[in-house]
Amino acid sequence: MKTWKFDALLQNNTWITPAFVSVDNNGVIKSIDSQHQGEFHTIKGIALPGYQNAHSHAFQYAMAGTAEHLPKGALTDDFWSWREAMYNLALNVTPENVRAIATMLYSEMLRHGYTSVTEFHYVHHDTNGEPYTNLAEMGTQLITAAKEVGIKITLVPIFYQMGDFGKPASKRQRRFLSKTVEDYLALYEKSQEACKSYCGANIGAGIHSLRAVCDKDIISMLSQIPKNIPRHIHVSEQQKEVDSCIAYFGQRPVEWLLNNTDINENYHLVHATHLNSQEISGICKSKAQVVLCPSTEGNLGDGLFSLRDFWKQGGRWSIGTDSHIGLNPMEELRILDYGQRLHWQKRNILCNKEGEDSGELAFKESIISGRKAMGNDVKDFFAIGQPLDAVIIDSSHPLIAPTSKERLLSTIIYSCDVSAIFATMVNGNLISENSLQKCKVDFFKTIKELKNR
Repeated sequence: MKTWKFDALLQNNTWITPAFVSVDNNGVIKSIDSQHQGEFHTIKGIALPGYQNAHSHAFQYAMAGTAEHLPKGALTDDFWSWREAMYNLALNVTPENVRAIATMLYSEMLRHGYTSVTEFHYVHHDTNGEPYTNLAEMGTQLITAAKEVGIKITLVPIFYQMGDFGKPASKRQRRFLSKTVEDYLALYEKSQEACKSYCGANIGAGIHSLRAVCDKDIISMLSQIPKNIPRHIHVSEQQKEVDSCIAYFGQRPVEWLLNNTDINENYHLVHATHLNSQEISGICKSKAQVVLCPSTEGNLGDGLFSLRDFWKQGGRWSIGTDSHIGLNPMEELRILDYGQRLHWQKRNILCNKEGEDSGELAFKESIISGRKAMGNDVKDFFAIGQPLDAVIIDSSHPLIAPTSKERLLSTIIYSCDVSAIFATMVNGNLISENSLQKCKVDFFKTIKELKNR
């Protein structure tokens, strides 16, 4: 048994000041109180539940910041030309490269306060497009990376079959492909088995997008996976995708999902940038959630999600870092909110009644719905019987120290960066700065190798 003393700890609707949290040898909370008799370890910080990163393509971290120039011979740049640069990377990474990249990335996520990540994983095969002997070789490397640094991971192996609506996949997509539902289910089963190697890992399932899998196989695959696991899918990220879907199906992407699947609270629609009012209402009624990746969506020129209309109808949402052009969860929430403020020319668009606080609403929604995106239905922030996973804010930070508890979350979300984070804790263990730096050598070596290929 070990007891930590924090200056304060946030529960769902109250602050405990000070807070003594006792955990067992597995980091599971045994008690939470404002008083304690006996030994304890003092942390001069404020404990918040760890951030949830609900959408990650780990390998893309190796190209973060390197595509911010016009492609050779081009006068403009967009998502589709960026995608070609991403394919170049995907065609060259080895399993060892993926592990090194993910280890560095996941350590950086921890440093920024994320304690869990959902890995939307679609680079499955070798560079020739042939399955590895272990069908889940690449997924295994991602789990190993998560285990090495101590972050929790939900591995979501992705069904990817075609190049576009009604079109075969290109050679540049060859590492992603499962030709049949049976092929995908075999991959899913091996991925599920790989998750057993790490107590911090669990499984989800996903479809890359409506354009990447034929309609009958989408329906078949969704009917054959367990009903209680999270299901992830890219949807309506780009207007071109929406237009192509209308041309092929006669329906918009979310419209098609609502009409042809049993979409429910276990569905997580990633991006969902371009929706009409009927689709927004349909998602809210189905209780499906959206996963928003504001820094990536801004970087790729996707557009702005209709957050205000969605939120007013009770829509649920989480955040992710997708291509990892940004890793700061506070920045993700800021960009999301500020995009709406700029569009509507109003402030505090998340607030529906007097006294509500934007930072509190954004923080709490991203945590609870982020957990749901990972297959975790626990809504209590810190509770007996749950692991102690926390981001610890430096209580001596110049903006934090003088701030009242009722405005603390907004101060953190809207005014702070990673320098305000004292440490991150997973399963009651502090993630030290030293442990976060030890993976740099392998990462640098990998980047050098990839540049020479």
